[in-house]
Amino acid sequence: MPLRDTLARVDADLAAGRVPVARQRLRGLVASFPHDLMLRQRLAAVYRLYGEPAEAGRWMYLDQDRDAAETSAFEARYRTAPQRMRALAWQGPESLAQTAFAREQLAAVRAACSEAMGRPVDWDKVPSDWKEESSGTSLADFLAGAGCLVAVLAFLAIWVNGLVALFD
Repeated sequence: MPLRDTLARVDADLAAGRVPVARQRLRGLVASFPHDLMLRQRLAAVYRLYGEPAEAGRWMYLDQDRDAAETSAFEARYRTAPQRMRALAWQGPESLAQTAFAREQLAAVRAACSEAMGRPVDWDKVPSDWKEESSGTSLADFLAGAGCLVAVLAFLAIWVNGLVALFD
């Protein structure tokens, strides 16, 4: 479906109060046209209707007229450079950005991500920040495993107790 037709449907959805449908359509458009800052602005406006400042800040991050509170909320939700890089959903080099401000923002995020990862990164292969995530979840993984072990042992104890009672 052409961009213009989809945007007309977004407008109709918003007029009819179908905000989730409009949001989904806009998310699809941003995925298809990641360099179109107007689509990102429209998606941010829909997230404002939801009262989601972090998501509004996410989609307005490349816009010079962004709201500082939304930007702060975005940066608080996506704390690391790799998380921000993935969240921005950009594809291709920064030179494809429509404004100088957007190019500067994209370059700054990519540079911060490269520094965090210890190697150069680009927008086409956004890295995972597994190192940061794995260090915080090792205790949680251990506790989950221990809980499963306790549950299995309790089940076996009940089963053995029932088996012994059956033959007594």
